[in-house]
Amino acid sequence: MNGSTIWPWAAVALLGAYHGVDPSMGWLFAVALGLQERSRARVLWALAPIAAGHLISIATVVAIVGGLRMASFNADYIRYGGAAVLIAFGLFRLIWPRAHPRWVAMRVNAVELGLWSFLMASAHGAGLMLFPILMNVMPMHHSMHHHMPNVGTTFATGALVTIVHTSAMLIVMGTIAIVIYERVGLAILRSAWINLDVIWASALIAAGALSIFI
Repeated sequence: MNGSTIWPWAAVALLGAYHGVDPSMGWLFAVALGLQERSRARVLWALAPIAAGHLISIATVVAIVGGLRMASFNADYIRYGGAAVLIAFGLFRLIWPRAHPRWVAMRVNAVELGLWSFLMASAHGAGLMLFPILMNVMPMHHSMHHHMPNVGTTFATGALVTIVHTSAMLIVMGTIAIVIYERVGLAILRSAWINLDVIWASALIAAGALSIFI
């Protein structure tokens, strides 16, 4: 594997790790559940449905981009359209940073927690951030003679992107959740808060601009 093939996968993993760091993507909810019931097991229990909801949100975007690539849809249309969506969504996140799902109570089952995670990841444009990478790692179909092999390659690539991204998120999110629960407690957020919403919105806009040129 050379540098040109390694960097997209490193970027997929790094974006997953970033989502793992972001408290709004799940670890804050998991720690709160654990503290409420005074149970480390409850923290660990929450991680699985949170990761599953995030995975489904990411997989939805991956499937859309993969479908457009398999249909041999004009690559420039996909690229510029996706860039426009990224930039518009980034501006939306900057203007309305508190536009998050808020209906889930602290007493939740696995399905409700997974649905909350799916909505949160979608509201943050988590899958959209992968768009520039997907445009580079997913093959474009050029003829009917290569249709079936490319379908398999596209599916495998999309599945691998989703798994690598979500695995990196789960590892980082789980590590932070356990450390916060065991050693720190939620009080740290009062003195060590970073506005990740602004960082994420700015990154969406930057990714949209980058999509046009790579």
